[in-house]
Amino acid sequence: MSTNNITFGGLDMAKIIFVTGGVVSGLGKGITSASLGMLMKSRGLKTTNIKIDPYLNYDAGTMSPYQHGEVFVLDDGGEVDLDLGNYERFLNTSLTFDHNITTGKVYSTVIEKERRGDYLGATVQVIPHITNEIKERVRKIADEYDVVVVEIGGTVGDIESMPFLEAARQMQLEEGRDNVAFVHVTYVPKLKVVGEQKTKPTQHSVKELRSLGIQPDAIIARSEDPLEENAKKKISLFTNVPTEAVISAYDVEDTYEVPLLLEKEGLGKYLTKRLGIDDREPDLKAWKEMVRKYKEIRDEVEIAIVGKYVKLADSYLSIKEALKHSSVANEVKVRIRWIEAEDLEKEGVKLLENVDGIIVPGGFGARGSEGKIMAVKYARENNIPFLGICFGFQLTVVEFARHVLGFKGANSTEIDPHTPYPIIDLMEEQRDLDKLGGTMRLGAYPIKIKKDTLAHKLYAKELIYERHRHRWEVNPDFINELEKAGLVFSGIAGDDERRMEILELPDKHYFIATQFHPEFKSRPMNPAPVFKGLVKAAKERRYG
Repeated sequence: MSTNNITFGGLDMAKIIFVTGGVVSGLGKGITSASLGMLMKSRGLKTTNIKIDPYLNYDAGTMSPYQHGEVFVLDDGGEVDLDLGNYERFLNTSLTFDHNITTGKVYSTVIEKERRGDYLGATVQVIPHITNEIKERVRKIADEYDVVVVEIGGTVGDIESMPFLEAARQMQLEEGRDNVAFVHVTYVPKLKVVGEQKTKPTQHSVKELRSLGIQPDAIIARSEDPLEENAKKKISLFTNVPTEAVISAYDVEDTYEVPLLLEKEGLGKYLTKRLGIDDREPDLKAWKEMVRKYKEIRDEVEIAIVGKYVKLADSYLSIKEALKHSSVANEVKVRIRWIEAEDLEKEGVKLLENVDGIIVPGGFGARGSEGKIMAVKYARENNIPFLGICFGFQLTVVEFARHVLGFKGANSTEIDPHTPYPIIDLMEEQRDLDKLGGTMRLGAYPIKIKKDTLAHKLYAKELIYERHRHRWEVNPDFINELEKAGLVFSGIAGDDERRMEILELPDKHYFIATQFHPEFKSRPMNPAPVFKGLVKAAKERRYG
């Protein structure tokens, strides 16, 4: 690693904190890692987060939202795990595709090197070739930072994560114990039968970790209630971790409270001491104020999200978070009414009655598309604050063409390749592709915003950069007719004047849709403008 990483603490090389998980998945290891990164950054340290995903997929791009939650898109076009979205929100930063390391990426690179003859005839093995590639990827990022928090996905004991844990073990040996620490996240259940917190699962999880040559420096004990002193002492005794490093991470109302809880428990202070970093008081004033404001809000609005994957709310995680950010900015909490698009097709628009706003988010394929179009029509005809995103943007144009222009059968060629009115069509460069992974229009692109429009009022800029993930777009052949009928395209791609990016209906209270995904760049103290505007309009609708 480089030796020019000087900060207030006099660091001459990056400190690496590996976060592992045990007992069960879904404990909030991602939020814990994001919070830990934030606590380091709040101390003035140049900090970043890396997510290791042990699955064989190259990236998250081809994975079903039902299995894996939303696919988060980065500025550079990387399609990554949703935890990177948490990292960006908590650290108020933008990450790169290199910040997500997958088994697929690692093995692809090693095999490419073997085919080129880079290994000079050696037998290619997990150790050292795979583990060396993993370490090289971590070090490449670490060269630019003071502290790097590396979350290893899955739980200890999973076959898939073994090479990554071994690489982490080797890194501590090579970099020195003063430069590499391990934080283990476990679950401490409380059985109703006996009424006490049980530490045995944590003991066994740490035993498994130690059998791999890794001794955790701190344990984050996840539990419903604060960790009892008796349980904390028992965990310390059986895991060889100091009592002060057994951190109680009990359930809280809002995930943005987690960094404050971990700091209160002394995690930041303990780890800086453990890694030889000069500690100082973290600057958490603005974050505390944001959390306080959110908790004190009493007014509520209800916004419907009409989607295809609502049975797994993590499929729309960034939208949920953008609404929360906008809640603080508008001093009104958003209650989400989740509506499956197919249910709307079966039961009708009565499912949308009395909502204060409607969001039609992204998605792919024909399933549920008519239900989404019904939601757009209901919002337009009843002047309900509306936001369409990506596929929602495209179906908004389809709805307008059908019911305002009277183009019967108008559709997207993604849904109906033989539609008489291909209002939405496949992008030219997408027509002859033979691969699905990583081939969409991905990442941040420039967008020109027209003056005297709602979009310009919201963004207060004439040029913005937003993140995309799509193959279809508005067919240029129909733009003139759509605009003559009253649809305003207020945002146009800066790299191609034929690509429509934002639409709005000026005669409505709040009606806007974007081809891009504004939720990916929303931050707790800087909400995405179109979400902030939607929540404001919903509040005005309900409270006047």
